[in-house]
Amino acid sequence: MSLRYAARWAMTFGSALGATAMAYVSADAALERGWDPYPALVRPLLMRLEAERAHAFAIGWARHGLMPRAPVHRRGSAVEPSWDRGRPAMLHSVVWHRPFLTPIGLAAGFDKNAEAVDAMLGAGFGFVEVGSVTPRPQPGNARPRLFRLLPDRAIINRMGFNSAGAEVVAQRLAARQEDERHQPHSEASWRRWRPPWHPGIVGVNLGKNRDTAPEQAVDDYVAGLRLLGPYADYVVVNVSSPNTPGLRDMQAQHTLRQLLQRVKEERDRLSWLSHRFGKPPLLVKVSPDLSEAEMRGIAEVVLQVGVDGIVIGNTSVRRPASLQSPPALVGEPGGLSGPPIAEWSTQALRRFYRLTGGKVPLIGVGGVSSGADAYAKIRAGASLVQLYTALVYDGPFLVQRMERELEECLERDGFRHVSEAVGADHR
Repeated sequence: MSLRYAARWAMTFGSALGATAMAYVSADAALERGWDPYPALVRPLLMRLEAERAHAFAIGWARHGLMPRAPVHRRGSAVEPSWDRGRPAMLHSVVWHRPFLTPIGLAAGFDKNAEAVDAMLGAGFGFVEVGSVTPRPQPGNARPRLFRLLPDRAIINRMGFNSAGAEVVAQRLAARQEDERHQPHSEASWRRWRPPWHPGIVGVNLGKNRDTAPEQAVDDYVAGLRLLGPYADYVVVNVSSPNTPGLRDMQAQHTLRQLLQRVKEERDRLSWLSHRFGKPPLLVKVSPDLSEAEMRGIAEVVLQVGVDGIVIGNTSVRRPASLQSPPALVGEPGGLSGPPIAEWSTQALRRFYRLTGGKVPLIGVGGVSSGADAYAKIRAGASLVQLYTALVYDGPFLVQRMERELEECLERDGFRHVSEAVGADHR
């Protein structure tokens, strides 16, 4: 056995051991004891791996049940996750007539192919957004395409919608629905080394194939909705990734209106009977790099077409002067995510709330890594928030820590429920 192979095997084994430790310690217990195995055991090993390989490990652990689990109630031999799992009632939300256990969700990009939905819901997220999913399978851009900016706790990616394709993702989500109907809380799934079904909201983020001509892009989104809409609690039209040539051009007012009208028509054709909460709401995901005129045009389209929500926003092509990472790394093409873009995304969120008059629910994304960050976005107008990059640096116990911090922020400012704080900065 070569030294390099032995070292790689040791890292893999050590990472798996740390992940297993996390899987059998509830987040509540870890926080109460002040012990989180992720920074001490798992993160140092993952950071020695190439970024995309480390991400593949994380998906594998989640797929096989090696993620920390939120507290559950036991009834006989069955594991029955409580709908509130002991969470503060002030964080429970109803948006689009759908119940959200917590307003903190997992952003698209982590679980592109719906491999870890129940593991991430079980770890404490109130909702999980899978994707982006393209109609046909595609490999995405050439590697390397994912870069950690460690001093900035940020990431640059140029993944390019790598996707297993809509048919594969639809099959996985359909199988998950069967689990819900027939044996939702059985311990048997743990014995099969996969996480059991967990309650929670599942969104699907739709993208277009790279080789689809611009004039046919609408057909890609319609095809994606047709295949995945029956299994989605909400659907997001992603027109803001900077890593697919020409995609952001679809945010132009006239083009976006045509796209969203067509996709909405297809959504309206879906059967009510195939959805537990009714037909899925239609959202659009936009860039944090928009000009004032572009934001005004998008808001006008959303209100005119009757789009149900906006996700604000995607990664940024800008690079703030405050970045501390090496210039060669900062200069990598792709979208920047994490704390360096937090203020940009919050400013865009605040502006969209004003432009839509607070009539359209917004999901705030970008630089969320604490309860205070989530609270800032909620006050700016977000009904829900999402994170991804913070998960890389802080691990899955972050979610319940954020919930506690968010609850403290709400109580400090006299809010009895999180919904009361939505858009508070505008009042």
